[in-house]
Amino acid sequence: MRGDKSEITRLDYRPPGVDLDIEIFQVSELRQRATHEELRASHRYEFHLIICVTQGTPIQFVDFHPVACAPGSVVVIRPGQLHDFGRDTDWEGWMLLFRSEFLRASIDGHPNDYMLEIERLPVHLLLGVPALRTVTQSIVRMRADTRSIARLDMVQALLKHELCALLLRLILLRHEPDRRTVPPGKAQQRFAKFRELVERKHASWHQVADYAAALGCTERSLTRAALDVDGRTAKQVIAIRLALEAKRLLAHTDLSIHQIAGELGFDEPTNFSKFFKRESELTPAFFRRRHRSSTRSLPAHGAAGAKAAGR
Repeated sequence: MRGDKSEITRLDYRPPGVDLDIEIFQVSELRQRATHEELRASHRYEFHLIICVTQGTPIQFVDFHPVACAPGSVVVIRPGQLHDFGRDTDWEGWMLLFRSEFLRASIDGHPNDYMLEIERLPVHLLLGVPALRTVTQSIVRMRADTRSIARLDMVQALLKHELCALLLRLILLRHEPDRRTVPPGKAQQRFAKFRELVERKHASWHQVADYAAALGCTERSLTRAALDVDGRTAKQVIAIRLALEAKRLLAHTDLSIHQIAGELGFDEPTNFSKFFKRESELTPAFFRRRHRSSTRSLPAHGAAGAKAAGR
């Protein structure tokens, strides 16, 4: 990737040393490994990133939305989302990076169906003092285990159990205040598969019928699952994801509006412009002017050098 200031830095999961499927380090360590310009860049990860703030009040940006954090904040960033560390430097916390495959893998031969609940975690979760202490202790223990000299497969299995326990704890804390009833398992599974398809096919499949056919269900049952789990219709989920990708391309690439329309599966730029204005209440050109990134991207060697900040 060029060092053009208008581009997003895409980072693959490339940890240093031992080939583990998870990496854990503190934000202060990240500052020692990456330059100020690299930290100010917008990043689009190919892995999951969890940030747990322990000190300070930084503002993170996830997919153009500011996330005001405080001690106890847990920020969940999924593969493909756009992340910006913001301008604050007087804060500390933990960062956990892990591959999607690490979550999908089975434990002791049993599928992790319950891990579908992870998709229900919000971008921002604020923990109380006791919960933050418990979560931090878990992260510190996991960090120590990543440095174990035991057999690699045994370390991987241990870390997988610990990560599942940590994520499930966050899920429980997410539901603890209001004791909400979780949607039926079948609806959750259907919606999770739908979201995964939307993530991969949003540029070419714009209709609910395409996804329903791929999932072997009716449009009505897919929309009902989306409403039960996400509170939005299947059509809205598709449109929101498509509009988000359009915003990313407009703000962080030099592609023309005509090219972006083609990239996102629109036959005519005018149709794309109408869609974008309906979803964002702004024209593509105006949005681009207002949100044009002024930060620098990592140079081509920066992704490897930062290794998702893991050198």
